[in-house]
Amino acid sequence: MEYFFEHLFREFQRPLDNPVLIFSLILFIILLAPVILKRINIPSIIGLIISGVIIGPNALNIIEKNSAVELFSTIGLLYIMFIAGLELDMNDFKKNRHKSIYFGIFTFIIPIAIGYPVCRYLLGYDVNASFLTASMFATHTLVAYPLISKLGVAKNQAVAVSVGGTILTDMAVLIILALVIGNAEGGINSTLLVRLGVSLLIFGLVMFLLIPPFARWFFNRLESEHHSHYIFVLSIVFFAAFLSEVAGVEPIIGAFAAGLALNQLIPHSSALMNRIEFIGNSLFIPFS
Repeated sequence: MEYFFEHLFREFQRPLDNPVLIFSLILFIILLAPVILKRINIPSIIGLIISGVIIGPNALNIIEKNSAVELFSTIGLLYIMFIAGLELDMNDFKKNRHKSIYFGIFTFIIPIAIGYPVCRYLLGYDVNASFLTASMFATHTLVAYPLISKLGVAKNQAVAVSVGGTILTDMAVLIILALVIGNAEGGINSTLLVRLGVSLLIFGLVMFLLIPPFARWFFNRLESEHHSHYIFVLSIVFFAAFLSEVAGVEPIIGAFAAGLALNQLIPHSSALMNRIEFIGNSLFIPFS
């Protein structure tokens, strides 16, 4: 009995290092945080973010930011970006594509135009650091998208414009990141630009010319195997994230592209779509 309690006490010393216990704690947070905060009218995604901050290394230090935690939070972020692409109404997006482009351009150019001079001339950063810091002000993610989807306003025009502008902004910022890294390692030259362009072209061809017919064949071939459909969708999401990394941009772009590629193949009223939305609305928990 004494040995049991001693061993139990050691396992709960901060920060936790037992992967089974860490995963169990995260699942309890995902389960209970939204339920508790719902009673005081706080959105569930806010509860998950607050919980992640509290148990993270900058607060109670219950869980340190190791590779396992980073993997878990990365999966959640990729899943959110995938859902955003999957739920995007392509007809509305086409109607509002000009608004999305304008929104993305302004939310990218204005922070860069203000941030770069401030960092370069007031703070004295070099060119790479100035561009990199300024681009941080220009980027944003769709962290609140599960809440918007849950409220049933994901098809609102403003949401479609914001999603399109966000993806455009993030792609521009991630391209700047790739160029800054290339400049720091050996300078920007035509070879670097051509390699990046060709990589993105190959990525686009694979995602939008090869994946859709393959997914259509798979869904038709295994029409009654709904469990296999879900595993297949997950495989496409993470494979697309991997391909985007190989192409030189961040995995979130690949996850969003996977959502767009499967957009017309997964009916929004299907059981598969309901399962995807349920998992996505409860999976993301960031750590600070």
